[in-house]
Amino acid sequence: MLILIINSGSSSIKFQLVEMPGEIVLSHGIIERIGGKTSQLTYQNKNVKIKEEIAIKTHLEGLEAIVALLLDTEKGSISSAEDVSAIGHRVVHGGNDFSDTTLINREVKEAIDRLGTLAPLHNPHNLAGITVAEKLFPKAKQVAVFDTAFHQTIPEKAKKYAISNVLYDENGIQLYGFHGTSHKYVTEKVNGYFGNSLENIISIHLGNGCSITAVKNGKSIDHSLGFAPSNGLIMGSRSGDIDHSIIFYMVRNLGYKLEEVEALLNKSSGMLGLSGLTDLRDIQRTAKEGDLNCIMALEMNAYRIKKYIGSYTAVLNGLDAIIFTAGIGENSSLIREMVCRDMSFFGISLDREKNSEHRHHLREIQEVDSKVKILVVPTNEEAEIAKQTYALVKENKI
Repeated sequence: MLILIINSGSSSIKFQLVEMPGEIVLSHGIIERIGGKTSQLTYQNKNVKIKEEIAIKTHLEGLEAIVALLLDTEKGSISSAEDVSAIGHRVVHGGNDFSDTTLINREVKEAIDRLGTLAPLHNPHNLAGITVAEKLFPKAKQVAVFDTAFHQTIPEKAKKYAISNVLYDENGIQLYGFHGTSHKYVTEKVNGYFGNSLENIISIHLGNGCSITAVKNGKSIDHSLGFAPSNGLIMGSRSGDIDHSIIFYMVRNLGYKLEEVEALLNKSSGMLGLSGLTDLRDIQRTAKEGDLNCIMALEMNAYRIKKYIGSYTAVLNGLDAIIFTAGIGENSSLIREMVCRDMSFFGISLDREKNSEHRHHLREIQEVDSKVKILVVPTNEEAEIAKQTYALVKENKI
């Protein structure tokens, strides 16, 4: 069975064509920096390897470019759209509507659209991916895998906000959690690597969107993103945690409209607001050249992560390992070093030489006498989505 995986992020689209159940990747790639001055396309299968700068203004354009590549007579991996049996879509926000992988129908699409108000940088792009896939692959089964599902185990004391119970009971205002597919994948990899001997793990997903999860015995028990994927850690264009009084002040005293505040906090804050740049590679390079705004942005980014490590170590009542994953977590040795610096009280001691190595597989980067394991684990949300999509299609014989 051939399954196409579409993972639409806030500024990127990752994709894989996978032969199941053997989990054989026939082709894969990513389009990065969507909406920027130039976007970067990476695509690879057994015959070709492409890396080029292209102009992709929207996620819709990106998806159409991906499908064109897959069907290309020379560069592609399929001869017809009918070769694909199912398409697994990453969907960020499932609210309380979805706690498991789901076959997509009209009602599911309507719910994803409605929940887009809670994840405006993600759900609309996820839904666009579904719409395009239905059009280009009309005979394939469309399956949604929700980021929020892994966090269903977070206890009520952690997911409730200290506001009226009515808002929780009747309106579903609570912590939902995100990046669940990634956090689930990497923690399972680490548990397998250590023979399920680690009880307390903190998983740190750092990309354009960022989050951190406290995992106890394989279950999510707390998480930095909440009702919508906007609070917690500092992100590419999202502010992360702020005092909510700032919103009222901006509206009442500075003349902002609510829509403008929402746009500012989601699209022009975070690392972009602090440095004028969103891509961490650019920020690190500019900081190295002495730019004070970029230096401060990096320091604030690492500081916020350290604060969460401290609080989650308390929640877990101990710490066996921390995981760095996703684009920044896997590739930025600088961020990893800044986060682990001066953390000896927690038993965190980074080996700088191991940290500087660039190897794309699970690896330990702590010093020999470090009480806490420090791991770099390449995430593979697409592999996790492929497994869940295949299981649903096979189980339902559809």
